[in-house]
Formats: sequence, C-alpha cells, structure tokens
Amino acid sequence: MPRLDAFLKLAREQGCSDLHLAVGLPPLIRMYGELLPIKFRNIDRRELNAYLHEVLSPSQEKRYKAGEDIDFSYHSEGIGRFRANFFHKSTGPAAAFRYVPEQVPTMADLSLPRMLKELLIHQQGMILITGSTGTGKSTTLAALINELNVQRSMNIVCLEDPIEFIHKTRKAQIIQREIGTHVQDFVAGLRAALREDPDVILVGELRDTDSIQMAMSAAETGHLVLSTLHTTSAVKTIDRIIDALPAEQREQGKTFLAQNLLGVATQILVRTAEGHGRKAIFETLAMNHAISRMIMSDKTHMIPSQMQMGKSQGMQLMDQALLEAVQNKEIDPDDAYEYALEKRPFKRFVTDSTLISPFDDEALDFTNHQPS
Repeated sequence: MPRLDAFLKLAREQGCSDLHLAVGLPPLIRMYGELLPIKFRNIDRRELNAYLHEVLSPSQEKRYKAGEDIDFSYHSEGIGRFRANFFHKSTGPAAAFRYVPEQVPTMADLSLPRMLKELLIHQQGMILITGSTGTGKSTTLAALINELNVQRSMNIVCLEDPIEFIHKTRKAQIIQREIGTHVQDFVAGLRAALREDPDVILVGELRDTDSIQMAMSAAETGHLVLSTLHTTSAVKTIDRIIDALPAEQREQGKTFLAQNLLGVATQILVRTAEGHGRKAIFETLAMNHAISRMIMSDKTHMIPSQMQMGKSQGMQLMDQALLEAVQNKEIDPDDAYEYALEKRPFKRFVTDSTLISPFDDEALDFTNHQPS
C-alpha cells in the first residue's frame, strides 16, 4: 500500500475534504474550511518525492520529473476516491488531494436553487456554474448531470480534468472522458464530442478563448452545454466571456450570450450555523429580455438591479442569498458578514464585533456608485 494512503485514511476518518503535502511542513488537512496540521514531523524533499512517485504511472512520473503539473484521479482501496494535483513550488514538490464521494449527490442533497432544475428542461443553450477554486462547482455539475440521468433518455458527453464522480447509466448514456487520458484538451474534446451525437455536453472548465468559442459553437448548434468559470459573480462571468474574445468577435459574443446563455449560478461555501460543515450559497441569474438588452447595449453594470427584482424568476444576488440563510439560521452570521458586499444589513447578526470595520460602509458606497 502506498505510504501516503495512511495520511488519506487519517484525513477521511476526521471527515476532512482535502489533504496537502509540501516540503518542510507536516501534512495539512482541511476541516470545515480551516487548514490544520496533522501531528507528524515536517516532511523533507526526499521523503515527499518517494511518497508521490509511488502512485504515479510511468508516463505521469516522466511528466512530473520534467516539471509539469499532474492532475489525475486516485483511488485507494477501502479509503476512497480523490482528485489529485501534483505540482512544484519554490521549496520543492507538493501535492493536494480532494476527496470525491462515491455516491453522486442529488440536487436535493445540495439544496441547489430551483432555477437550475428549471434550466435543465432546455434542449439547447449554456448553463454556467461559477465561483472561486474549491467552492464545489464540480459537485454542483455532478448533481445536474445526475438529475438529467434519472429524468431523461439522452446522450451526455462529460469532458473532465480529471474525472471525479463516476456516473452509472440510468436513463441517460453518460460518456466520461478525461483530459490528458482520453483527449488532449477541452478544445479537442469538444470537437470530438460534436461527432458523438450528444444531447448534453459537460465541459469541466472554460479555460481560454478557444474552449469558450468551441463551447459557444456547441450551444448554438442545438446542444445543452454545462460548464464552469472561475468568476465570482454573474456580471463578472458575462464580462469575462466577452473580454476573452478577440475584439472583432465581441459583438457576436454579446449576441450569443443574449440568445443562448440560459443562466449563471455563482457559488461560495459558508460555514454552517453550528460550525461543523459548510453550505453552498448561490447567486443566480436567469436570462430574460431585459438582461439580454443590457448585454447587447453594454450595460452589464445594470444587471444586478434586474437580478434583485427577479426573485419570481429564481434570481437573487449573493447578498440576498446570504441574508436569507442567516435569517434562517443556516449559516454562521460572522462568516456571512465577511462574504457580503453590502455589510450594513448583516451587522445586527454579527457575534464577533472585531469583524466590523468603520470603513465597510464607505467601501460599499464607493463600489456601488458605478457609471451608467
């Protein structure tokens, strides 16, 4: 048994989501969002290299020795499945492991917004799940694919880097392809997927201009495309896509978004009220005529106002979602205060007064006065 399995086993027994290994430090585990050291000695370079190379294939080992980052799925018998990332930093080799549950979560398990379920009814278009690294975007996508799998007879092609949740065919045929193993990259995978008679295409991440353009083409030609972006709001997501396109294609990009973007869900993970877990909180945008016009007329800064008034369509700003969760005593009010853009409505719930800064409201006033 590889020696690092002992650390993974300990992490799982503690209910942790992640394990980090780096030179000069003891192993670190992430519990409820906090990074904590395991009671173990600091690991030196030779020792860590030995741990890591025990689980790499010959081709992966060759690439890692050449200085490449390695992303792959790692399964340890009796412990579980993990998404692994091996990389190099200034002090030497390093690795991060993220636990992937064997059971694919349902939308109900994750308390996903009802808007997402409604968007899945569409036969074509694009649905984007966004947020910072580590906020659970892949888990949300897995739940959406699971929903389609149990509801509809269709062909779903999933392009993942790496494959995390393993989907078992129910009503749908699900083809899972791993970047670097089955296809070279997301662009090559998308190009191939279009020849595989897909109804739905999942793209693990829109990383660059080429992958964005290919995903847009797939959505325009009669497919439902689900993907992620590392953006922290619905408006930033729209702006990122437009800005990623060459200048001569931006008008065409705005037209695509206005006509084919079905919705955006931006998520963060916030500590639960009892402090023994984290809950996903969502900002949601559903495309409508008003938002389409704002995109076409370069007035994306006005979209938040439309979202604030669009609750009947399933829309909400992140601050609205946070405040509702605080009022329902679902999340830690101090954590919610730190995530909120407009701090004032959250002040009366804060239990740690040291968090409150006299400059918070001034900062809000500055950011909210945007040009029209």
